[in-house]
Amino acid sequence: MGFFERYLSVWVALCIGAGVLLGNLAPSLFSQIAAIEYAHVNLVVAVLIWLMIYPMMIQVDFGSLKDVGKKPKGLVLTLVVNWLIKPFTMALLGWLFFKGLFADWVDPQSAQEYIAGMILLGVAPCTAMVFIWSQLTKGDPNYTLVQVSINDIIMIFAFAPITAFLLGISDIQVPWETLLLSVVLYVVLPLVAGAITRKRLDRANDHSRLNAFVDTLKPWSMIGLLTTIVLLFGFQAQTILERPLVIVMIAIPLLIQTYGIFAIAYFAAKKLKLPHNVAAPACMIGTSNFFELAVAVAISLFGLHSGAALATVVGVLVEVPVMLSLVWFANRTRHWF
Repeated sequence: MGFFERYLSVWVALCIGAGVLLGNLAPSLFSQIAAIEYAHVNLVVAVLIWLMIYPMMIQVDFGSLKDVGKKPKGLVLTLVVNWLIKPFTMALLGWLFFKGLFADWVDPQSAQEYIAGMILLGVAPCTAMVFIWSQLTKGDPNYTLVQVSINDIIMIFAFAPITAFLLGISDIQVPWETLLLSVVLYVVLPLVAGAITRKRLDRANDHSRLNAFVDTLKPWSMIGLLTTIVLLFGFQAQTILERPLVIVMIAIPLLIQTYGIFAIAYFAAKKLKLPHNVAAPACMIGTSNFFELAVAVAISLFGLHSGAALATVVGVLVEVPVMLSLVWFANRTRHWF
């Protein structure tokens, strides 16, 4: 891991503070940025999210799909967790906390938006940071690519229907055009662009030009992430200062979801007798979130100032430190496998 990746939690915390501060000092500036949108998609944030996603998509090798049949148990595990368990447990936890336990402290409209943001996190399995978690747990890199590639393909077709279904049963009107536009904009097009770039740069199949290009883009990807966080917290600055307990309330079900899903996946991996270098990445993919996509769709569907956007940003806040704790746990329990 590079210097920035190693201390990502610190940079995220600093950018959150900067966003809140700037959002209160210069609210008109953030209002002007929020107004730069087309079809409910903020163009400034769209560019920044592309900076994050594009370098990660280049690293996905779809040629590795030919190896999918060699270790099917690990793939089945991550697919079941990602698409049959995780979205529904997140929706259940959101409903339990914001329609039940926290109902007296949150107005109904805000509660629905917080639930929507958590659902978006739950339906978006991690694409990018998994490569880092896999490396830290000494996972099989080729098999990690297979898992990520399969999940990306499924996401293209399953993200919108599952999201619409879960948002629908939460009594939230779903603008299908905006949702599908977000999937195309933040999943399909980056995947296609990444595949084309990979093919052009890696004709010699030695990965040298490809790795050099990815290394060049990494700082821009980090800038995109951190600038997006500054903007999102700047848009939410007044809400955060007026109601800081909201951040805590959103974080609680997200933490339960993350540790709970990891426990389910890790236990299943042990029972399936998977090797640790397959089990650990499989569990990390199922546990972490593609928060860039969740943030983008939340903004597209509900707006930059919405509770849904705030919930997805809280997901960014808790993601890195929580996942690092799970990496530590996975490494300490390697002898179980």
